[in-house]
Amino acid sequence: MQIQVVTLFPEMVTQALAFGVCGRALSRGLAEVGVVDPRDHATDMHRTVDDRPYGGGPGMVLKFAPLRAAIGQARGRLPAGARVVFLTPQGRRFDQTMAREMRDWPGLVLVAGRYEGFDERIVEAEADEELSLGDFVLSGGEIAAMAVIDAVVRLLPGVLGDEASAEQESFSEGLLDCPQYTRPDEIEGRAVPAVLLGGDHAAIRRWRRVQALGRTLARRPDLLDRRRLDAEDRRLLGEYVAGQGVPDRERPGD
Repeated sequence: MQIQVVTLFPEMVTQALAFGVCGRALSRGLAEVGVVDPRDHATDMHRTVDDRPYGGGPGMVLKFAPLRAAIGQARGRLPAGARVVFLTPQGRRFDQTMAREMRDWPGLVLVAGRYEGFDERIVEAEADEELSLGDFVLSGGEIAAMAVIDAVVRLLPGVLGDEASAEQESFSEGLLDCPQYTRPDEIEGRAVPAVLLGGDHAAIRRWRRVQALGRTLARRPDLLDRRRLDAEDRRLLGEYVAGQGVPDRERPGD
């Protein structure tokens, strides 16, 4: 996977990606991440990349020309068919489905904004996609870019020690993950559920599915609204509801 990030703060990206899963993937050559600074494409002595907005108002707007040149340089480092994604509040909400789609792209350019955003004409001219992490404000797109990179890179073959890990994490099936436990068996009177200690793998799988469904209902019911549960999942979710005493108004419909 080859990724380029267009950013005014290249060291912010490269230093953050040097750790953990991404750092190991990069060091092993399973992914490549480069950075391009639009300031390197500014034409004045001050390396100016922003200007006042037409129509007035606070803040500054990123200029067209330096960004277009930076995006062109980033595209030139990637295979044919690479896509350009702008991190903007107006974009599609990034999720695990999108991460899986992007994993299979031939290359990816992430454009991180700053200040009051981009001159709209650069988005119109260069963007294949706009993405947003959610309904909150960040100081710039670098954190969003790093989140996207981490989510995509961990899905690449060979990146995780256990290939099943990526398929069993939260959101891999549109559900939250089940509760997880490790040793010791009991801490301050809180015991590990007995089913996890019994060695019955079928029972463990069933318990984990019930818990994933129930936790999603309790904490992120909007995720269940987006998926159609089959008869078995509805039955398992009904067991969770009955066992937890969830009020009727929260019970899943048929």
